[in-house]
Amino acid sequence: RQLRCWPPQQLTAGAELQRSMDDYRKIGLGLTCAGVLFLLLGVMLFFDKGLLAMGNVLFLAGVSLIIGPRGVVRFFFQKRKVRGTSCFLGGIFLVLVGWPVFGMAIELFGFLNLFGDFFPVVLGFLRNLPVVGHVLSLPPVRSFTDRFVAKARLPV
Repeated sequence: RQLRCWPPQQLTAGAELQRSMDDYRKIGLGLTCAGVLFLLLGVMLFFDKGLLAMGNVLFLAGVSLIIGPRGVVRFFFQKRKVRGTSCFLGGIFLVLVGWPVFGMAIELFGFLNLFGDFFPVVLGFLRNLPVVGHVLSLPPVRSFTDRFVAKARLPV
């Protein structure tokens, strides 16, 4: 005998995504978003050391909870990403020591080297969103962004 639920439940894409994420990934996503928020606030408030340091710590904790300890080691310590990792972690160290402007500049360079492969994938996702996709399909914006999507490949 088969049990049935009434009313029948159909899973939406959001519910399916939420169901597939475990608690560590949910917490990691929250920490990563909070870290980005603190980093943006720290930059907007003239490179406030405390906000930037808190943002860096939250961002790293969130990423490590999302992809796990093995994923962190595999992602950050690849041979081709040594320069990006060293600049990113060196920039975080400079921010923590008290040199926020230089630290953020070096950290930004490292971030672009580490996560630059994800930008075409994110841009392809944004093109499928209702409002943002319309803006990205405007001719001047599309000609600018086509340079990035043409070399899109998954970074994993």
